[in-house]
Amino acid sequence: MSPRRAPAGTPALAALAAAGVAHRVLAYAHDPSTDLGYGTEAAAALGVDPARVLKTLVATVDGSLWVAVVPVSGTLDLKALAAAAGGRRAALAPAPDAERATGYVVGGISPLGQRRRLPTVLDAAAAEHAEVLVSAGRRGLDVALAPADLVRLTSAVVAPVARAGTGSRSSG
Repeated sequence: MSPRRAPAGTPALAALAAAGVAHRVLAYAHDPSTDLGYGTEAAAALGVDPARVLKTLVATVDGSLWVAVVPVSGTLDLKALAAAAGGRRAALAPAPDAERATGYVVGGISPLGQRRRLPTVLDAAAAEHAEVLVSAGRRGLDVALAPADLVRLTSAVVAPVARAGTGSRSSG
């Protein structure tokens, strides 16, 4: 018997359905020629405050892969990520490593339903919102859910790991 597929067929949506978590799926037409960055494009296309749209970045902390989930309106503070992860040094992971570990392509990396569940740090600012958006596992597809549900489903550490500023183009 094959597993039941979630709407839109992404592992992230399947994980949400399996957990019975309330969420909304939001689709938009991804423009491959945009220079906005994936998360900023999503915020603009969906008419959502960029502080509520979160990008999923894969980084190495002392040689181990970690996920950092931060607002698209900011940048990842690698020193803060290393501290939150209990490590000494962090760097963004190369895109092929991030894609291989998560099972998603850059621009569609979700903190949910990853091929190999990576330890996750969620920026503390997410808790300021009743609902946040993360990638649903495909470019042009986001999912809105409560930050507490995101923490629970990813077993995330919550810590201030974002700085205000232009978002990284390496967003998921």
